[in-house]
Amino acid sequence: MKLQTLLQEVSYTVVQGFVDIDITDISMNSRNELKSTAFVCINGATVDGHTFAEEARKKGAAAIVVEQEITGMEQYDVTIIRVEDTKYAYAAMSAAYFGYPSKELTTIGVTGTKGKTTTTYMIWSVLQYAGLKTGLIGTIEAIIGDVHIPSDNTTPEAYTLQKYLRQMVDEGCKYAVMEVSSQGLKYERTAAMIFDFGIFTNLEEDHIGPKEHTDMEEYVRCKSKLFKQCRYGIVNKDDQYVMQVLEGHTCEVEYYGLSQEVDTYATDIRRYQNENELGIQFHANGKVNLDVKLPIPGVFNVYNALTAIALCRYLPVSMDNLVDALNHVCVKGRMEIVKVPGPYLLMIDYAHNALSLMSLLTTLREYNPKRIVCLFGCGGNRSKLRRYEMGEISSNMADLTVITSDNPRYEEPMDIISDIRIGIEKGKGSYIMIPDRRQAIQYCMENAKEGDFVILAGKGHEDYQEIKGVKYPMDERVIIADILKCQGNLE
Repeated sequence: MKLQTLLQEVSYTVVQGFVDIDITDISMNSRNELKSTAFVCINGATVDGHTFAEEARKKGAAAIVVEQEITGMEQYDVTIIRVEDTKYAYAAMSAAYFGYPSKELTTIGVTGTKGKTTTTYMIWSVLQYAGLKTGLIGTIEAIIGDVHIPSDNTTPEAYTLQKYLRQMVDEGCKYAVMEVSSQGLKYERTAAMIFDFGIFTNLEEDHIGPKEHTDMEEYVRCKSKLFKQCRYGIVNKDDQYVMQVLEGHTCEVEYYGLSQEVDTYATDIRRYQNENELGIQFHANGKVNLDVKLPIPGVFNVYNALTAIALCRYLPVSMDNLVDALNHVCVKGRMEIVKVPGPYLLMIDYAHNALSLMSLLTTLREYNPKRIVCLFGCGGNRSKLRRYEMGEISSNMADLTVITSDNPRYEEPMDIISDIRIGIEKGKGSYIMIPDRRQAIQYCMENAKEGDFVILAGKGHEDYQEIKGVKYPMDERVIIADILKCQGNLE
């Protein structure tokens, strides 16, 4: 492909060389094979790609795209392209390289602090159930046809994102639903796309820090970018930040929530509980008239379902298919109930910070369990404050906390557990420390009493444990099955 074709959506200046040259690939990683490629220098959160320009030239890059001056290239046969923002250029070039696949799909982007994963799976499940072949990109995985690809980022880098979208088109997908993170928007990973639908779930103070967002203002500003690059916005009117997120929007807007002043709203919200099932049911009103039953608990999941309901009015989905699909929705690692033969409820959830753990335990307490047994650990090489906060929350909201290991990374598990214990002892609940996560899960299952809710928090969809830079296989579902088999409860 000609370099000038890759740059067709980018304003640029030719510093040296020519744009009428053949390019075989695009890369922003100097460790990749770079012969005849266009190397784009990205100034990221921790590394400035401009420092690798010379290495890229030596490895055979045919063109180098920069946003600041680089020197020492004048005597070499390499094209230098200057742009205002290499992050945007990388996204636009990636879209061009893969033939603008988003234009061949109905694209649905979901952003917000919480609920992105559940909402995308709800939408994906509904569309698939209705016979509309749909791809998914998110925190857990990318789904393209029958292929499931584990995710490294909630929103992939622009090149990977465009590659997935092209694969979806080639696979026969007509729809693509994806999580759009604030980091994905900040670093322009979706910059070359106009979404058909943008969805906003909610916003809370999170992701503020040196490697994420400098403050809440920047966080909100990044989220708001989605509504300047979509045709229709479906947003939560009940959220306190909604008008800030919509500031400067260029899309048509539809609202959902719990008040009758919005386009789609829920009434008659009721909890229900069956054997090995917690759920919530409600009536959807406004531009629809539906009785809805969700096999996952929490009012926040009513909000998530309302997004799918509002969206489907624009799509060829019957209301019967919509209701049936929502009645069977399940998201791996998000309030995922694992069926066990005992008289207790066993749940796996990704809650791995104070905010999500408090939300989880608050929701479960509403179902009046006999006891809540909360098993969790904290990741290594992360803030100690998270450990103190999660420990205190679990101690105050669970009847028994089982402190164990999560992903210790390069820290010693007992050091992390000791930090969690500091927070635990500020609360009123009892606790036990079992560093080996498998043994901790076994302890919970063997000591569960009738009416208990046993919560395995922190790992969720993850099927590994990271220790000293190595990811070892560890899927809690497999562990549970092994324990049940040893107990003689499985064939």
